Amino acid sequence: MNRVLFLLLTVFALPEFHSTFAADDDASKDAKQKEPRKVFISPDDAGDDYPLQGEYSGTIKSGSGEIKLGVQVIALGDGNFRAVAYPGGLPGDGWKKELLKYHAEAKRDGDAIRFSLPDQGSGELTSRGISIRNSEGTVIGDIPKVHRKSPTLGRKPPEGAVVLFDGSTADHFKGGRLSEDKLLMEGVTSKELFGSFKLHLEFRLPFQPFARGQGRGNSGCYMQGRYETQILDSFGLEGEHNECGGVYTISPPAVNMCFPPLTWQTYDVDYTAATYDDAGKKVKNARMTVLHNGVKIHDNLELDHATTAHPVKEGPEPGPIYLQNHGNPVRYRNIWVVPTGSR
Repeated sequence: MNRVLFLLLTVFALPEFHSTFAADDDASKDAKQKEPRKVFISPDDAGDDYPLQGEYSGTIKSGSGEIKLGVQVIALGDGNFRAVAYPGGLPGDGWKKELLKYHAEAKRDGDAIRFSLPDQGSGELTSRGISIRNSEGTVIGDIPKVHRKSPTLGRKPPEGAVVLFDGSTADHFKGGRLSEDKLLMEGVTSKELFGSFKLHLEFRLPFQPFARGQGRGNSGCYMQGRYETQILDSFGLEGEHNECGGVYTISPPAVNMCFPPLTWQTYDVDYTAATYDDAGKKVKNARMTVLHNGVKIHDNLELDHATTAHPVKEGPEPGPIYLQNHGNPVRYRNIWVVPTGSR
């Protein structure tokens, strides 16, 4: 590995990352219970840490050339931050799973967050971006903040689509509720039932800096009320089956494409219903291909069992689109389905 790249990435090295972030032991649970429960549903009210959270992408000098680097910065409350560095670029924009990721934590110091390793190098994050210096103090790269958007965001329903939500009414859902800004709230089941279909759905996760794991922006989209594609604030995490884009208990996403909270995201799903014989026995499992923010994360994935706590039992009957209520204010818009017939 090029020495300059090695020095930069060791700035972000944190071997104990998994235990510090994913810990759910009794001590951490007690600490969480004492923390204030802060939930933000608008960037305007999200506090001073929120503007620094997000994605950064650019190049750093390396010998006579340049190397692309992506960084995701996660706000953890009270001025605490975690940075995840991706050599090659951000997930879905250059980084490959076979490459290492590098992690660091830091406390906010005034208007800056400083990641450093004595005698090696340093990184300083401000509202202008991340400035990287080598061990001699020379700037070798300034990485700006980027605001990625899904290429399918705002996609219009084609002819023949069943529009479940366009912002005008929640009447197409059992338990349908609108927020003050005319967005669909979580915990609803479509009145329309479907066999095989193509689905477009847009969702926005809340910003919950003090929450961790499954308590951070949790919901889920169930195909036919049976098979869940998880919805969760998994920004900067590993990309597991119970994180955003994962098919719960069946498969993790090929890549964690979760954007920062309070950013609109998309699922585009091509779902093929299971096949049953005349006696009601399943002879072919359901399958689905899923794009998260325009990137394919599941390719014709076989669904060999229903999600735990599925609201609809597996069977030959059509089923609804179910958006789970897990106690977090996840918001939805632009939801439509194109029926594609039975398998």
